[in-house]
Amino acid sequence: MDYLELWNSAWPAGVTMLGLGSGFAVVLLIASVKLKVEVDPKIEQIHKALPNLDCGTCGFAGCGQYAKAVLGKPELLGRCAPGGQESTKAIAKILSLQISDSGPAERPIVHCRAHAADKNVYGKYHGIPTCTAANALANVQACKFGCLVFGDCTWACRFDALHIVDGLATVDYEKCTGCGACSKACPRNLIEMVPFRCENMMTVACSSKESGKSTRGMCKVGCIGCGVCAKQTEIFAVEDNLARLAYEKYEPTEQTETAFNKCPTKVIIYCGKTTPEPGAGGQKAKTS
Repeated sequence: MDYLELWNSAWPAGVTMLGLGSGFAVVLLIASVKLKVEVDPKIEQIHKALPNLDCGTCGFAGCGQYAKAVLGKPELLGRCAPGGQESTKAIAKILSLQISDSGPAERPIVHCRAHAADKNVYGKYHGIPTCTAANALANVQACKFGCLVFGDCTWACRFDALHIVDGLATVDYEKCTGCGACSKACPRNLIEMVPFRCENMMTVACSSKESGKSTRGMCKVGCIGCGVCAKQTEIFAVEDNLARLAYEKYEPTEQTETAFNKCPTKVIIYCGKTTPEPGAGGQKAKTS
């Protein structure tokens, strides 16, 4: 068979395939137009107002799903912790809603300040290297309320804002978005989401409810329930051998600073972008 005969036998098949391909393309084009689902332009606007981190804090799989949901149910407004008040206000404007100030942004506080050298540990743990697994055992460390160090919270954080530093979960407030994932990941509920009324927030960095004597035997820097802080200001109270601070009432005052300085175990600390030493004056500009 010469080239001419080969060409004469091949070109009809080529033309047929070209025709079929063109036909399918036209059918698909028509189908895409006829079956196109119209998307409300407000969904795109809302999506652009979100940080597009897809962290799931809002309760939805991603920002796209949340944008659709909040358009249909405006009561879901304000669920984006990373976007904060800025995103909330932008979405409210798109939806023509009037909103009030939602208050200070929440950030995590670790209710433990015991580093490696401060803890009394029974022995070396050989189990699954997670806080959840270790927490199921009784004798991992002397204090059953302290940080377990295996970093479940650090794995949960998508913003690299939590690290284990010298045997203690530590928040990097420069990177933290307040998504709350670390709080949910801690099996001992040591990480609490707190409204930061000031740049540096005062707190009691301990969760132990043991007696003062027992706490001293387990940890060098735990709360002993002495009540010195509560004598300085009513925003502190001691319950179950543990001092707690009423965050919703907190304002920097001479009394709170005195409580900070007089704490015998220095378990009252500041958390935030800066961490002042006792007597340095802990509060700066408000966060909201």
